[in-house]
Amino acid sequence: MASGFSLKDQLFNQEKVRYLAGLFAQADPGFDAEQFESRVMEQLLGFELKQRINWIAEMLGEALPGTLPEVAPVLLRALPEPLDPKKTDDDFGDFIFAPLGEFVVAKGLEDHRELALDLLAELTQRFSMEWAVRPFLNRWPVEAMARMQAWTGHDSYHVRRLVSEGTRPRLPWGLAVGLDLPEPLPLLEALHGDATRYVTRSIANHLNDITKKDPDLVLDLLEKWRVDAQQDRRELEWMTAHALRGLVKSGHPRAMEMLGYDPEAKLDARLDLRAGAVRIGEALEFSCHLNTAEDLPVLVDYRLHFQRPGGKISAKVFKLKQARVTDGALTLKKRHPLKGNASTFTLVPGPHRIELLVNGRVRDDVEFELMT
Repeated sequence: MASGFSLKDQLFNQEKVRYLAGLFAQADPGFDAEQFESRVMEQLLGFELKQRINWIAEMLGEALPGTLPEVAPVLLRALPEPLDPKKTDDDFGDFIFAPLGEFVVAKGLEDHRELALDLLAELTQRFSMEWAVRPFLNRWPVEAMARMQAWTGHDSYHVRRLVSEGTRPRLPWGLAVGLDLPEPLPLLEALHGDATRYVTRSIANHLNDITKKDPDLVLDLLEKWRVDAQQDRRELEWMTAHALRGLVKSGHPRAMEMLGYDPEAKLDARLDLRAGAVRIGEALEFSCHLNTAEDLPVLVDYRLHFQRPGGKISAKVFKLKQARVTDGALTLKKRHPLKGNASTFTLVPGPHRIELLVNGRVRDDVEFELMT
């Protein structure tokens, strides 16, 4: 995430830093809140996200010198009440507490790992410590995994989520962990029946990460969970769809079948464009027509093949519709904007192609010209 946040930014701004400083000043009369705030703000707004986290942690280390056992009581007194235990999802907490995890890593990784892990379990109930726990998995894998196994039974769903989120193979912005893909599976096994969507979403995201390297490992596990029936059926169906979303985009046959879609279904499909040429800034308008003699569930997507600078081609899959063909035919329409000012993707004039995907299989394709 790039630098340049406004002063109203909800992640880190002077008001948030002042709030954090006030918590520590209340916990320790010797804590100089004004100096801490001043030191943090000297450089904070020039940093990117992770740099901001590390910078605040570094300044907190200057303001609270001493070993982790010496400063831990102050840290605990400074914490507000845990997040609302009655909620079950989307309660991420306040981002200003993220630096406290890095503060604990800096002071506890080498010499005070047990205390440090205790503190992370407390901190994650104010803001997720998924980044901070990963250095412990790398430095002390046996001890950290044992702690995570114990956390699978924790009363707080925030701590339970940390088990799954902290061990994810591809955690955004997170340090890579040296765990083999199957190593966290016993943890996910213990958690997959959790009643909290905040936890089950993390498990599904974890499984989606694994599918990038070992799809069958995930598919086998999901089949086992379906047989075990420890999770509510609808929730497991949601977890399965969320975990397999990457495989669905790539048209993986076994994933399609697990979700109830037959890649080999007998049907006729036709893709029609409203116009064979579209200008950048306008929209590609198209319709697709499905015909089948069966009562057929269908997952309909489309894939656009874009020209890239230098003559290369890149493809991206977009969702269209989950539906059921019940009367022999189904027609779907779509208007896809082709924005010329997108910050993440520059459109290049020239020949392009759209493919119609039904249950993961390409059923029709049409070329069109993109013009300036």
